Amino acid sequence: MLADAITLYQQRVDKLLRHYISSQDDTEPKLKAAMQHGALIGGKRIRPFLVYAVGDMLNVPLERLDACAAAIECIHAYSLIHDDLPAMDDDALRRGQPTVHIAFDEATAILAGDALQTLAFEIISQPMDQLSPKQQLAMVAALAKASGYQGMCGGQSMDLNATDKQIDLTTLKQLHRLKTGALIRCAVALAIIAADITDNEQDLLLEFADAVGLAFQVQDDVLDIIASTEELGKPQGSDCESNKSTYPKLLGLSGAQATAESLINDALSALAKLPYNSQLIAEFARFIIERRV
Repeated sequence: MLADAITLYQQRVDKLLRHYISSQDDTEPKLKAAMQHGALIGGKRIRPFLVYAVGDMLNVPLERLDACAAAIECIHAYSLIHDDLPAMDDDALRRGQPTVHIAFDEATAILAGDALQTLAFEIISQPMDQLSPKQQLAMVAALAKASGYQGMCGGQSMDLNATDKQIDLTTLKQLHRLKTGALIRCAVALAIIAADITDNEQDLLLEFADAVGLAFQVQDDVLDIIASTEELGKPQGSDCESNKSTYPKLLGLSGAQATAESLINDALSALAKLPYNSQLIAEFARFIIERRV
């Protein structure tokens, strides 16, 4: 059931991304090709999956969620392009393919990331019949906050500043909640904005999102140690080689794995309090710490 849903939503958002990027004019074909390379290089589309799956659970038509799913994946794709740059993590592989600055060049990679970021807001701000202007404004604000200083960019900066340093668990948790967790929380928040649910239900879903978002990054830290380069689609052990601050580095491998398990239990506990059929979302939560990629 989960595998089928992941594939279905992946195909849906990939079709949208192809449409949005290909519909740009051909003023600069090299930049357009780099955007396509960065956005359509593969991946399970975890953030769009959450937009669709949570929205569907809350009885929101998928058509009302399409722009949100495409926009958040544009932000994620831009972040990966920039994350791979020589000034950041300096990675040559992403999902088993050359990273954008390797396939093209560094300047084009920077611009491709910039263009995907702005495309995200172009997509999400276009008028949609099934959403009110108030809802769309809330979506734009949520995506902007999750992407910027108070979210992903702030977390990435913390990550860079923590390299070659020993930081405490509280700081590491905050780093991960911003760097990775903010966009995952945003995916759930976008579905919530499109729905009509109580404040308590919103709180429970965001509690779920926070736990899953942190567990996702903890598992990424674990996989950097236990998975192969072929499984990861990028160099195995790159975090260790770069002397990054990670959960295994601070707690040991078994401690990191126990933390991920505890976080997923917290996420499942929040889901259990909701008056909806949350089976698919619960399966996804388990998948987060059982995955090998």
